[in-house]
Amino acid sequence: MGARDVARAIDALRRGWPVAIDGISFLAIERADADGLAAFDGDDAPAALLISGNRAATLKLTNQRDAEPDLPVLVRRAAWFDLDAATALADPALDLATPLKGPFETAALCSPPTAVAALRLARLAGLLPALFTRRDGPAEARATADDVMAFGHGADLHIVSRARLPNRFAEQGEIVAFRADGDTVEHVALLLGAPAGQPPLVRVHSECLTGDAFGSLKCDCGPQLDAALARIAGAGWGILLYLRQEGRGIGLVNKLRAYALQDQGFDTVDANLRLGFQDDERDFAVAARMLAKLGQDRVRLLTNNPLKVAALEQLGIAIAERVPLQAGEGEHNRAYLATKRDRSGHQL
Repeated sequence: MGARDVARAIDALRRGWPVAIDGISFLAIERADADGLAAFDGDDAPAALLISGNRAATLKLTNQRDAEPDLPVLVRRAAWFDLDAATALADPALDLATPLKGPFETAALCSPPTAVAALRLARLAGLLPALFTRRDGPAEARATADDVMAFGHGADLHIVSRARLPNRFAEQGEIVAFRADGDTVEHVALLLGAPAGQPPLVRVHSECLTGDAFGSLKCDCGPQLDAALARIAGAGWGILLYLRQEGRGIGLVNKLRAYALQDQGFDTVDANLRLGFQDDERDFAVAARMLAKLGQDRVRLLTNNPLKVAALEQLGIAIAERVPLQAGEGEHNRAYLATKRDRSGHQL
């Protein structure tokens, strides 16, 4: 029942309801309203705030106690610290429009593993990693930290449907859908051509609504998707894995928040860090399990990202060859591509 407990907690957090992890209650700041926060605070001292180490570093709070960028930071609530102030603290897109009051006072985490799990739950819900928290508070759903940390890595991934899909790249195509128990997100694989005794040419593509569907010029995702499918079809046999991990795993809404920060002058990496995420939150264990389910443990990987190669190799997929892919560079994404090269290690 662990995965289902986490799925219920994700749903509750999105709806603005409190959840509990290992007996500690959490309420997502961006989904809270004044009445909900008042009920969550109760008659005792107001609930504290839990934010990511990266966001705390932006706010210059990590120097108040020993802190690591990967660990959450707990911020005490003063009498003036209402929902609007908490929202401003949580969302860096508001930093210019809503100067923070302060001063802020941090406190020791009562359970670092639980705090880490709580911020991961917020990320899984597609929310900012910023939560109100208190001990023994109300909860509409409950989960354990271990279950939250295990959720979504594809351990129970299975094929749920497959069908023939001729397309503009190859008439001989098949689409395969994957789902994990307790998760509402489906990943898909598109198989083009037929096996011929050689490792398939494989592209691991993360969903990008703005680039894949809307033709965004801010990234190279759409052109890379088209170029990858053309290369796979030209090779005669290969697989495109389409992972539902929008915005390097931070979700569509948070990706748009990162866009807003980029418009303020931050590059892709710094925008994600200021939002409280890592540069790349994607989980390639799902891709490795998809390949395993398709009976492919040795592939030619179509990528410029050496970290993707290392991740799949660590997960048991042999990379016979890394095949570079270059497509879609233009005036609007030149700085974005330079950031991927210079700060994220992408190669050609």
